[in-house]
Amino acid sequence: MPLLADLSLGFRNSYLDHDRLTAQLRAWTEAFPSLCRLTSIARTPEGRDVWLATIGPDPDRIRPAVWVGGNIHAAELAGSSVALAIAEAALQLHLEPEALDLPPPIMDRLRQVVFFVVPRITPDGADCVLRVGRTLRSVPRDARVDRGQPRWIPGDIDGDGQARAMRVRDPGGELVEAAEFPGLLVERTLEDEGPFYKLYPEGRIEYFDGKHVPSPYFLGDNPIDLNRNFPWTWAPAHEQIGAGPYAVSEPEVRGIVEFATAHPEIFAWLDLHTFGGVVIRPLGHAPDAKMDPEDLAIFRQLEAWMFEHTGYPTVSGYEEFLYEADKPLHGDLSDYAYNQRGALGYVIELWDLFQRLGMVRPAKFVQYYDRVSRADLVKLAWWDRDENSGRSFPPWRPFDHPQLGPVEIGGIDPRVGIWNPPLHELDAVCIAQARAFLQVAALAPRLGITDIRRRPLPGGITRVDVEVKNDGYLGSYGLPSARKLDFNEPIYAIARADGCELVDPGTAHQILGHLDGWGRGLHTGANLPAYPGSRGTTHAAWATYLVRGTGALDVRIGSCRAGFVTARIAV
Repeated sequence: MPLLADLSLGFRNSYLDHDRLTAQLRAWTEAFPSLCRLTSIARTPEGRDVWLATIGPDPDRIRPAVWVGGNIHAAELAGSSVALAIAEAALQLHLEPEALDLPPPIMDRLRQVVFFVVPRITPDGADCVLRVGRTLRSVPRDARVDRGQPRWIPGDIDGDGQARAMRVRDPGGELVEAAEFPGLLVERTLEDEGPFYKLYPEGRIEYFDGKHVPSPYFLGDNPIDLNRNFPWTWAPAHEQIGAGPYAVSEPEVRGIVEFATAHPEIFAWLDLHTFGGVVIRPLGHAPDAKMDPEDLAIFRQLEAWMFEHTGYPTVSGYEEFLYEADKPLHGDLSDYAYNQRGALGYVIELWDLFQRLGMVRPAKFVQYYDRVSRADLVKLAWWDRDENSGRSFPPWRPFDHPQLGPVEIGGIDPRVGIWNPPLHELDAVCIAQARAFLQVAALAPRLGITDIRRRPLPGGITRVDVEVKNDGYLGSYGLPSARKLDFNEPIYAIARADGCELVDPGTAHQILGHLDGWGRGLHTGANLPAYPGSRGTTHAAWATYLVRGTGALDVRIGSCRAGFVTARIAV
């Protein structure tokens, strides 16, 4: 049997294109067909598959599962690398457990969890960014009705195969070169003498009148942000930029929603983005005061693990990560995962660039993105030159633009070093994030049939009592707030008599109710011994049957979220 290291195609030290990512997934499935299954949950307009790897033995057996998704935004390539690292760790659980160095109780629990991993949600977008380097939010397609408005069409204009930035000298330009780092454009101040520049994406202007240059704007090249197209609180584009024409209009999003709906056993959901070095948790639409307090306590446990293993802080999406105050995002994937699928859903913004620059944390984490100063940019440029091979700030070169005349092209390539970690640090990011997520996956509920009692009664009748317990951290419902979701059914028992018969056939199906887990999260006061006590046996339930004659009773107990356990009981 090959070692996993021998099958690696370099995702820990490079960013793979679609063909190479596909080859990595196929290498695992071909080498370990009993542990890894590869399916396509969607096919993009450019003909690429959105791959989902199912990792764990007996993949069709229903049991608690976790979801890992990455690269929903085209340029956020590190999400794919970390997702692949988590997939590799899930394989190691069964193939090379010593490599993980985990305590036996955690290892035992993880081996019973199924991992659903989608390393790249937007293969069209990622390949476009890798190939050309242009700025792109999610997908390189635009199906809007043409309105004849002037706009920028980013792309390679000078024939070098890359789409960078263009700067144009203009006395009214907002930018100037930094004296400390020639070629680096920074915000102009009153003291600067010039020359001054306008900055545009490399490309051309559609419907250009020869006089007026339109302003480039977010999603100007296409209307879709896949992370605004999910059904939870979806809102149209005039209310939520990037929403798409209607909820779940995009094949990549539709594939995720259809798969998740068919798999209610998903209890944890990781959404990998870049950049920032932060964990963003629910709620996204309301303050913590409105959040289920039991959910919040469990997220505090996640926060502790994330800080321990990665150094990343955890923030509320509403309280520290709204782009506009009191204006929640609509159609967001992690909001969908938490609110609609009842999963422990959260976002990680990989690559702690702000910490690398030594910036002081602002009152709200999202303000980091607004508060990068001129001095911070100079520091970043020198770091790029010294430690990142100058990838992020290549030199400018002159070009005669067919519409604008003399311009300079180059200057900015944020793919490696700004949008994503530098290649020599990617492995460390993968290791830390995989270790942290394994802790989350170990929270799974776990059912077991723990006691079977038989008591003979008059008339050839036997009373059979079957006890089921949940010894997992989470309850059979997953997160406490998920109890309310219609699909989150309680634990039930089904019995089938073989050679004997049930005195009351109606008892063949019994509703036992949800079973609590033993975990409470952090900072709930449970450790304070002022009033000793814990829950009663709310983690256990009994099914009782009256059986006539001799034979066997086949019992199956569980639910669509917690999975099922079985027993064959001789009577």
